[in-house]
Amino acid sequence: MNTLLELKNVKKYYGSKENLTKALDGISFSVEKGEFIGIMGPSGSGKTTLLNVISTIDNVTEGSINLSGTNITEIDDSKLAEFRRENLGFIFQDYNLLDTLTIHENIALALTINNIEPYKIDKKVFDIADALNIRDVLNKFPYEVSGGQQQRAACARAIINNPKLILADEPTGALDSKSAQILLEAITKLNLEWGATVLMVTHDATSASYCKRILFLKDGRLTGELKRYKKTRREFYNEILDILAIYGGGSE
Repeated sequence: MNTLLELKNVKKYYGSKENLTKALDGISFSVEKGEFIGIMGPSGSGKTTLLNVISTIDNVTEGSINLSGTNITEIDDSKLAEFRRENLGFIFQDYNLLDTLTIHENIALALTINNIEPYKIDKKVFDIADALNIRDVLNKFPYEVSGGQQQRAACARAIINNPKLILADEPTGALDSKSAQILLEAITKLNLEWGATVLMVTHDATSASYCKRILFLKDGRLTGELKRYKKTRREFYNEILDILAIYGGGSE
């Protein structure tokens, strides 16, 4: 197996000794290259904190996080932005597209910043737009397209730079069920056909059923994991509901 991400005894504490909050309390797990993993748990379980420390947005209190052999907890602050740009892709609940740029320009932004030649940028943008079925809206602005199309554009932007890891925080949270389904099928396509490794926080069992493996958090600790194996998505969905009934974490 090709381990891409490894967390060892990761702890994140907030507050003082008298009033200590253990947001993450000894988290250890690994992610293999090409996996599509869901992270579930009740509100306050540490899901977003976990994404934040993996993305270097927040620092750990204790423990190590290795991405492709680099201990990201030891990267100098001045080099963090460059590390994120070169290694990570992000999909947020609220899309985070720039309204003054077209969909094409939003997707291409990272390549433009890196001074990639325009014809190479266009080819990459068209290829990813075709894969996510948004080629016909590339010349429109974000406010001119649907929420689902904006979120697929955000997916395209997240993978255009070939990041080692895509971090998705409740990516379907602002979408209706049909748009959510299209988005999740798009993320699955990026995973299966483009080799994207995806770590997705979700409280929604339907969204989680698209994953290959799910980690369950509660009170900052890993309480269990579930693998899809060869189950149908419906079978996996029902199994997720059973686990959520035991562990909690089915709603925010």
